Amino acid sequence: MIPGKASADGTAAFAKGRPGCHAGHWRNALGLTVSSLGMGTYLGNADPVTDGKYAAAVLKSLVLGINVFDSAINYRYQRSERSVGAGLKKAIEAGTVTRDHVLLCTKGGFIAGELEPPTKEWFEETFVKTGIITAGEEIVAGGHCMSPKYLKFGVEQSRKNLGVETIDVFYVHNPETQIPVVGPAEFYRRLTEAFRALEECAAEGKIQFYGTATWQAYRVPETDPSFVSLAETLKCAEAAGGPGHRFKAVQFPANLGLPEAYRLETQPRGETLVPAARAASEAGLAVFTSVPLMQSQLLGRFSPSFKTRFTGLKTDAQRCLQFARSVPGITAPLCGTKDVEHVEENARVAAVPPLTPDEVEGFWTRPPAPT
Repeated sequence: MIPGKASADGTAAFAKGRPGCHAGHWRNALGLTVSSLGMGTYLGNADPVTDGKYAAAVLKSLVLGINVFDSAINYRYQRSERSVGAGLKKAIEAGTVTRDHVLLCTKGGFIAGELEPPTKEWFEETFVKTGIITAGEEIVAGGHCMSPKYLKFGVEQSRKNLGVETIDVFYVHNPETQIPVVGPAEFYRRLTEAFRALEECAAEGKIQFYGTATWQAYRVPETDPSFVSLAETLKCAEAAGGPGHRFKAVQFPANLGLPEAYRLETQPRGETLVPAARAASEAGLAVFTSVPLMQSQLLGRFSPSFKTRFTGLKTDAQRCLQFARSVPGITAPLCGTKDVEHVEENARVAAVPPLTPDEVEGFWTRPPAPT
């Protein structure tokens, strides 16, 4: 496996070596220099052709100044992690990057088949007979598990899939799946135990940081059954790892069509409520966002006058990424990209300055006009 991990010096060197990127493309997060655009790996067929496309997209992303990569063990039945690993290996062998240039992020929590959909027989052999999953109540909603043993299994398997000794950020994947089933008290107990397991993995050098990658969780009101308090989550991290805990990142959806994370006041902060992105940023967390294009649903819907707000950009995909990366408190949006042509299109955003906070606010004081 490839040794090393993302480092302050390595990521700074990566940024310095990409003169075509605007200074605003680089963000300080996790003690590192990371790109304001990241590559996601969720969609696509579970086949060798798509595997090869993703690997090529990783290599092209690194060439063009993107050093943030996001995956999950259950994406395409572990194929996405393996594709990211293959692309990184090629980039290192070609001399394009070294391991310390790159932020590798992945997730664990959903039961994942290996290269194909899971079967009952595979589940029994992989988890039950090995003692990784020992009680039926550990699994909720037909396939979500965040028990310490299962998460540790995920860390080991993801390291193998990615081909690296150390994963930079390991997320508990959609933990809010559990809260409507087990209730808040049991949920936060389980989350604390999950974090204890990840603290142990970090102490062993298998991961650098951990976090939560969510869908509803932080961006819905407290009355929602899937609501999770970021303040309580941080208490779980401190209970697991003390004041020096390694809970350092969150992920949630945010785009022009899903503005809750940065507009809806859902998270307690002192005596007030603030949007999730602000709460996380003010807590010192790196904030990565998913579905910046709303899985392409936002494309082709913008009026000519709306498009003029994005100087230097030619496509709706670029406009969506420009908006998402410009929201105050956001480290980087993660755009699922498996075609080299789309990598090239997206990476052109890195050459222009982000929107200012006033320009971002203007989207709400002067609402955009989709066609």
